[in-house]
Amino acid sequence: MSLWDWGILFSTLLAIVGYGVYKTYGEKDMESYIRGTGSMNWWTIGLSIMATQASAITFLSTPGQAYEDGMRFIQFYFGLPLAMIILSVTFLPIYYRLKVYTAYEFLEERFDLKTRTLAAFLFLIQRGLAAGITIYAPAIILSTLLGWNLTFTNVFIGLLVIIYTVSGGTKAVSITQKQQMAVMMGGMVLAGILVIKMLPVNFSDALHVAGKMDKLNIVNFEMNLSDRYNFWSGMTAALFLFMSYFGTDQSQVQRYLSGSSLTQSRMGLMMNGLLKVPMQFIILFIGVMVFVFYQFFQPPVYFNKVQTEQLENSTYKEDYLLLQEEFSQVFEEKNQHIQSMLQAVKSNDESGIAVAKEKIKDKVATQEKLRSEVKELILRNNPDAETRDTDYVFMRFVMDYLPTGVVGLLFAVIFSAAMSSTASELNALGSTTTMDIYKRSIATKASQYHYLVSSKVFTAFWGIFAILFATYATLFENLIQAVNLLGSLFYGTILGIFVVGFYMKWIRGNAVFMAAFLAEAIVLLIHYNNESTILGFDLNIGYLWYNVIGCLLVMFFAAILQMVLPRTMPSN
Repeated sequence: MSLWDWGILFSTLLAIVGYGVYKTYGEKDMESYIRGTGSMNWWTIGLSIMATQASAITFLSTPGQAYEDGMRFIQFYFGLPLAMIILSVTFLPIYYRLKVYTAYEFLEERFDLKTRTLAAFLFLIQRGLAAGITIYAPAIILSTLLGWNLTFTNVFIGLLVIIYTVSGGTKAVSITQKQQMAVMMGGMVLAGILVIKMLPVNFSDALHVAGKMDKLNIVNFEMNLSDRYNFWSGMTAALFLFMSYFGTDQSQVQRYLSGSSLTQSRMGLMMNGLLKVPMQFIILFIGVMVFVFYQFFQPPVYFNKVQTEQLENSTYKEDYLLLQEEFSQVFEEKNQHIQSMLQAVKSNDESGIAVAKEKIKDKVATQEKLRSEVKELILRNNPDAETRDTDYVFMRFVMDYLPTGVVGLLFAVIFSAAMSSTASELNALGSTTTMDIYKRSIATKASQYHYLVSSKVFTAFWGIFAILFATYATLFENLIQAVNLLGSLFYGTILGIFVVGFYMKWIRGNAVFMAAFLAEAIVLLIHYNNESTILGFDLNIGYLWYNVIGCLLVMFFAAILQMVLPRTMPSN
């Protein structure tokens, strides 16, 4: 990157951190530190909710996913507006009436302390690990692109977040997320405009290329449990995930509990429900336009430049250069077929379109075969190398083709996204540890100042834990995929506890507590036996359905257990 790019990157990040510390330095009580004094307006809440969910993985992986798989990921968000309506009508009024600091306080009011502690513990497990992944996933890509040491990148992101999150608490997180969302969406929209302007064909032709090559596959009504992205999984399985994430995950609950009124919090949730789908559509569409761009300008045979440079300096250099030359030849042949297809489109020649599509499909298959051979060479040269390169597609395009200044801004987008989601996670982890574990079961009679200090200490502890986890994350396999799985493994059970609490009034604490353990055990059993056979049944379930299974199992087991438990057992 140029000096201008470095200047834009660091000045943007330091301005966000400095603003957060300046506006919230010296929060003196628990009310302001955890609930942000309850003074946030609806649009601040809405932006904060969106920024919490929009991690760096969103901006790194989503365009690459669209490049590889088209627009179908958008279906994942179809259930989001409905989830926001349900939460606004049901969960939100109860939280406000009870004046809770955390979502899990409600569970003690409704059931008992052990149920509250269990739900809080499940949250701390999955969100604590997720915080490390939220740092690590972008850090491994950014360190590769920028040539930084991975440990330094982890520490750099983590420390920036710790500084303003520990200093100002919830209010610092919320007000900095407004700036971060402006940087993130401003940078992505600018990148989208630039890629469209750089195309050698008009916008209509670009849409034809994307559509004929199956990248505008927005809706799929086929019912298939093994397909994680279709209309039905978005409106059912993802609906359960969103209800649990936004209704019971403290990293989101804490965002809207800072509202100045119930109405403001409701409007913030609805803003998220209405704007998140268009936001995700824009990011995916940018990825599709990058795909179209690379149909006219030759893409790298492999997008992770560090890995290909290592091949060029290895004993496999000749093999790699031969594959690259063959890849270039196939690209030229495919480009001619694309031009023929566009001519057929303009003349409404359906048979010509069909012939060109078939030829393009054959060339794409040949290109993928050559890419697989390059990946095999990479693994021979470095058995520990990560061969999935779709996460590098967008930023490789940015670094190779976008002008000076914009490159620095787009890197600031990725860092800002990593900071915004991590800050919410650390803020929620510190609050939950203090209010649901430490204050309730360890130091039950300390002063408010003591709890304020302990909340800051716990926030810093979780920040350091996340950095350490991210630093040693290479010990784990499929880590980037794990960020999508972690929530689904635990959210269904947590949501089930809350649904029983809200709607199954006759069920008491002992029954729901045991039901949650049984449900979580079964979800984990299903996951670790997925794509295999268990008790004679072939399992092949998309991870989104874990949310439905976990929630329904808690409800089912709680109802059965409540009927069979001895009447003499305490109700709470």
